[in-house]
Amino acid sequence: MAYCTQTDLQKQLPPALVVQLTDDDADGAADSGVVADAIAKADDEINGYAAKRYTVPFSPVPDLIRALSVDLAIGNLYARRGLEKDSVNKRYERAVRLLKGLMDGTVSVGESPGPAEAAVGGPAVPVDVAADNREITK
Repeated sequence: MAYCTQTDLQKQLPPALVVQLTDDDADGAADSGVVADAIAKADDEINGYAAKRYTVPFSPVPDLIRALSVDLAIGNLYARRGLEKDSVNKRYERAVRLLKGLMDGTVSVGESPGPAEAAVGGPAVPVDVAADNREITK
């Protein structure tokens, strides 16, 4: 499941601009495949950062993750055309800063991190501390 949709992008960009950024076959319509690719790349970047602390992919998608996906996908659309726009670059850079914050724990998506850290060595195993009757020694 993608973290954002073409409709989410179109809420941030005028329809004519979406066409300009995606219409590779010059038919005058936005190419949904190009949009989907830009979103998939954005989501892969999000997952790359977030997987350090959260179980990915996110489901349901937190609002912050949806917003980051939109900003990164728009940046991807501009980049594929070789276009530079200061406001787009700033949004992209802000999104990356927030993703780095997710990774290092200074930013939260509003939910507890999942078992991503424990999954590195295998599945997380619940521990019943009360049933552990070993003595603690100093």
